[in-house]
Amino acid sequence: MSDTLLTKREAGVLTLTFNRPEKKNAFTHAMYEAATHALQQAATDAEVRVVLLTGAGSVFTAGNDIGDFMEHPPAGEDSAVFRFLKALVDAPMPVVAAVDGPAVGIGTTMLLHCDYVVASERARFHMPFVQLGLCAEGASSLLLPRMAGYALASELLLFGEPFDAATAHRAGIVNKVVPDASLQDVANERARTLASRPAEAVRVTKELMRAPLRAETHSTLAREGAKFIERLGSTEAQEAFMAFMSRGRK
Repeated sequence: MSDTLLTKREAGVLTLTFNRPEKKNAFTHAMYEAATHALQQAATDAEVRVVLLTGAGSVFTAGNDIGDFMEHPPAGEDSAVFRFLKALVDAPMPVVAAVDGPAVGIGTTMLLHCDYVVASERARFHMPFVQLGLCAEGASSLLLPRMAGYALASELLLFGEPFDAATAHRAGIVNKVVPDASLQDVANERARTLASRPAEAVRVTKELMRAPLRAETHSTLAREGAKFIERLGSTEAQEAFMAFMSRGRK
């Protein structure tokens, strides 16, 4: 594995830690590749009963590293970011997430595919796609209205403003909000508890819950992905990205 994605296996739990704290754990092409590989390997490993996603340095992830993203833009369904999302959607084992600090862009939308999400009180969520001239991704246009209700989903996606852990809990993105210092302990305990349950019963139950929306989720990923790629080439997106990069150089 890359040193930007740390892996640890213990008591049936595979912990994947996004590890670029100096860049707020922003995802690069290589990180997507490593995370996809880890999820695909875990899916065929009977010893991995639960996957736990977390971030180093009191940050979950700032989403895409814009510079790297502009160098490796998604060009089709086989692009690294889309393969990561598909691997997450198809993960047969439960996926738990521990969210501390910022969870931006895909850092929020990936949580829609997790089975249990615990967030610290200081966690902050943000889906700024419209602000960047882009569109919803990660099947959020399908799943978020179903989870949060249309009114709240449209507020979060269309305005693209940051929101706190309490709002994420109200939207159904987060299962539990805990004090900052308790986050990792609670996430580890929940993951270990799931890993201690009869493994096949857990997998079958997850499949039964996810199956009715699986085909629709994949078709939404593809539809959003095509629109996302189209939007990347738009004047709106190009101007938004250049403004972002310009701010970063100041």
